[in-house]
Amino acid sequence: MDFQNVELLAPAGSFESLQAAIHAGADSIYFGVEQLNMRARSSINFSIEQMQEIREITRKAGVKAYLTLNTVLYDHDMRLMKVILQKAKEANIDAVIVSDMAAILYAREIGLPVHISTQLSVSNFEAVKFYAQFADTIVLARELTLPMIQKICQKIDQEDIRGASGNRLKIEIFAHGALCIAISGRCGMSLYTSNASANRGACKQNCRKPYVVTDKETGMELEIDNEYIMSPKDICTIDFLDEVLVSGVRVLKLEGRGRSPDYVDEVTRCYREAIEALQTGTYNDEKIAKWRERLSSVYNRGLSDGYYLGRKQGWSKKPDSQATEKKVYCGKVVHYFPKAKVAQIQLEANDLAIQQKILITGVTTGVVRDFVREIRNEDDEPLSFAGRTSLITIPMEQLVRRGDKVYRLDPVFQYAN
Repeated sequence: MDFQNVELLAPAGSFESLQAAIHAGADSIYFGVEQLNMRARSSINFSIEQMQEIREITRKAGVKAYLTLNTVLYDHDMRLMKVILQKAKEANIDAVIVSDMAAILYAREIGLPVHISTQLSVSNFEAVKFYAQFADTIVLARELTLPMIQKICQKIDQEDIRGASGNRLKIEIFAHGALCIAISGRCGMSLYTSNASANRGACKQNCRKPYVVTDKETGMELEIDNEYIMSPKDICTIDFLDEVLVSGVRVLKLEGRGRSPDYVDEVTRCYREAIEALQTGTYNDEKIAKWRERLSSVYNRGLSDGYYLGRKQGWSKKPDSQATEKKVYCGKVVHYFPKAKVAQIQLEANDLAIQQKILITGVTTGVVRDFVREIRNEDDEPLSFAGRTSLITIPMEQLVRRGDKVYRLDPVFQYAN
């Protein structure tokens, strides 16, 4: 099996995450602007004017940039939709990820390449063949199993299905990240309870919350415990990534525009390493175990294989993250001395000690992980511990910048996944 032609697509919900994705080895990134995307509420999102800057950053790095505009569109959205897509065209954004036919048709009209979003729930070959006239890539419904996906990909090859650009149509799936109880993310619960539509990017995540059942006769309240009955675990395909690619999938999407830069960095890095291991014939159980350990260290609701293997799904045991490490904010980088490879840090909120794991994030830096090997105070005296408000220097091989945030990574006890 040829594993060479694989695209790793990473989320960018901020400039920090954008740089993290690039540095970690993404082939492409996807981002949203304004309110017409499915993460309008949960991620920072970019302005229309920032699209040009995003494209300049990605072009310099040799990475493709895709704009996400995949919400349900109403008549009053048409003007904004056209403005956004026109600006994307002017900025030379590589493609737009869309689900509403109005956006699909307008993107085609102005010559902006289209990727069909999972929100359209494309689940069979006939639907694939229909949408191929509009798009170059189709993100299949999340509910499909690998045999279903493989059958679709085989038919694409057999019938030589071409996309709108004339190239062979690509199939994309979600390889890692949040899985919603709704069909391909199309949920109405938040709209019913809060008038905040998930299909307009404003989901309140009702399914991730704890609930109490009340006996109307006695008033006794019982909290629903153990497993969150509407909150699935996150998708993780790294331990059967070979099967995913053998099925014919060519684009691996990592979910997480609403998650932190360190999440984007670690997840992208793990999947890049896994793809390279498949390409070199070194993909094995030992490496898989290490990747899963690293993936468990960043934000997750527990890890499962999604629907791909046709097995029973797992439910989250907590309303929030089950990450095995917790970020604790310590302070900011004041200066970096490139010749000495030393960072000067002003501690502001928490202490720092020798041998602790640290995380540094910044708009240009992206994400840097390291261990504190040495600490020195303002008088260049060695310390084993630096208290809050201390001005210190530590060795740092990777370049960091003034204003970058410094975190301590503390271990956290978690429920078993």
